[in-house]
Amino acid sequence: MLQTEKQYVQWQENETLHNALWLSESNHMPPARIVLVDDTTTADDAYRLACEGSSLLWRGDFHNARQLLQALGRRIDRTNERSELRKAKKAAKSTTESGSSNSKEIPNLFHQQRQLQAQRSRILSRLLLELDANYVSQLRRAPDVSAACTAAFGPLDKAMDESCVLSFRDLQGALGAAGWREKGVPIDSLGLSVFPHYGVFAPTRHEYVQLLLDAPLPASHDVAYDIGTGTGLLAIILAQRGVPQVIATDLNPRALACANENFTRLELPAVQLQQADLYPTDAPLANLIVCNPPWLPAKPSSSLEYAVYDAKSAMLRGVLQGAKQHLAEHGELWLIMSDLAEHLQLRTRDELLSLFADAGLAVKYRLDTQPKHGRSQDDTDPLHVARSAEVTSLWCLTLI
Repeated sequence: MLQTEKQYVQWQENETLHNALWLSESNHMPPARIVLVDDTTTADDAYRLACEGSSLLWRGDFHNARQLLQALGRRIDRTNERSELRKAKKAAKSTTESGSSNSKEIPNLFHQQRQLQAQRSRILSRLLLELDANYVSQLRRAPDVSAACTAAFGPLDKAMDESCVLSFRDLQGALGAAGWREKGVPIDSLGLSVFPHYGVFAPTRHEYVQLLLDAPLPASHDVAYDIGTGTGLLAIILAQRGVPQVIATDLNPRALACANENFTRLELPAVQLQQADLYPTDAPLANLIVCNPPWLPAKPSSSLEYAVYDAKSAMLRGVLQGAKQHLAEHGELWLIMSDLAEHLQLRTRDELLSLFADAGLAVKYRLDTQPKHGRSQDDTDPLHVARSAEVTSLWCLTLI
């Protein structure tokens, strides 16, 4: 979790003040106002309370809580659809009156969608449940969630015998991650699976894997770095292609544990792990550096979003600027980048090329592939025009 210090939440129940450890993967503050709800609470009442800022501590049947969460989601979606329809009518009227479309429509639409998603997340995260010190729920028909929660959030201090309160959505995330960790994500072009951990971005979109398989290795490729390894997928590809020494780095302890498990499972002794902010320390110069940085220059709001959003392109800039100090002579930097940011008007192609040039790097070649994920084909997605035009590239950069 993003939070580093213990936080607690309090509520009144049966004329007694209760206190519990507060867990929030999105680093939400402990709720100031808690209302007890159960099977008699209607979805409309729950939605009204959540929209007013109340958090809802569930005291009914476990499976009914899941149904309530789904009902809240439907009400949020209906409200958002009405809002989007009003905005669309207003935009159409503006276009008709001015005779031209608004050039700011696409980036505005992206930011509006992020705001709607954030609002949706806040409302849904207000449905809470309590677990004891062993991550056991006392609700009727509650499943065994202790193993999934321990893997996701770490063990609780049983000596303190304190319960914890978390959002039902965070619990669902932990249960979903446990499923991914058990069955893995198949990477068909490699004939293997990788096993994501909670809080580590799952490589469910992996059309770029073929780019890494197609790109010719530098003539000398004794040492390679994988910067921001995550599940370790890029390092695995390099090791399978015969690179003798691969050094994979990440700052996130969850990612390091996840990558280590994947490397061990695949018996890849050539891959070394190092906790580092971008580049490894005390390492030989690299003949090859690979990096799949977050593709969109926007501020992340949760730990998982750090794999998608890169505020002010900080990671991208850091990787590019550090290449000169870490690349061996005739070495190459392979940068995996989508151009979705360009279609969303968050960054231009010229700005990207300027980042390369400012770091003393030149483009040797570029390999492209089209997206294959479902959202690129979904014409009901508000950002469909941008997603359908997206191209993912492997940029091969060398020192000038």
